[in-house]
Amino acid sequence: MKGKWSGSGPKYQQIALAIAARIANGEYDEGERVSGRSAIAGQFNVSPETARRAFCILADWDIVFPEQGSGMRIKSKQNAATFIRQFSDQKTIETIKEDIARNVERQRAELAELSAQLSDLITATEHYHTTSPLAPQSIRLTPACRFLGRSVEEIRLWQNTGATLTAIKRGDELMISPGPYAVLTEGDVCYFITAELSDHRVREYLYGEKNPVTR
Repeated sequence: MKGKWSGSGPKYQQIALAIAARIANGEYDEGERVSGRSAIAGQFNVSPETARRAFCILADWDIVFPEQGSGMRIKSKQNAATFIRQFSDQKTIETIKEDIARNVERQRAELAELSAQLSDLITATEHYHTTSPLAPQSIRLTPACRFLGRSVEEIRLWQNTGATLTAIKRGDELMISPGPYAVLTEGDVCYFITAELSDHRVREYLYGEKNPVTR
């Protein structure tokens, strides 16, 4: 059965590749005897068992066939070239996989850094909102808002709360300085500037009953 390997591969695999390269390059002719396990083990400074496993790979690929005793004879130069080519293709695949893994890890690091930066931005923005009277505050209008369907002119926000409506965000649309005839709808995000550090008064006006609309 033809095997598949990854990375640089174990020693016996490297020995099999080295012998296959010699065969493919014509250093051995088909039918010629290859050195036995002991000789190969000494040549590559490995154990006889490692040499035996290298020969098993070559035999699996029909590159060599066992001879009576411990030797091997060359069976196919073409199979040796195929073996080397497929291993090279496998190495290419492994290299691509390693590149992908590195890119994924890099993107994870970049996302983690971006997340930290967004967290810092949110913290800084919240701090700015609580320290600057000119920082816009916002309220999203829910179905409980008592002014849905009413125009900016009708709700008289500034007269009742001292807050100035600066923008209305509706979906992806942002209306800067909405005119007096702009109508409030459910889901709108109303941005306003007020001298107060909280939106309590505006929220109470939009949803409560303590501050009736001034006519």
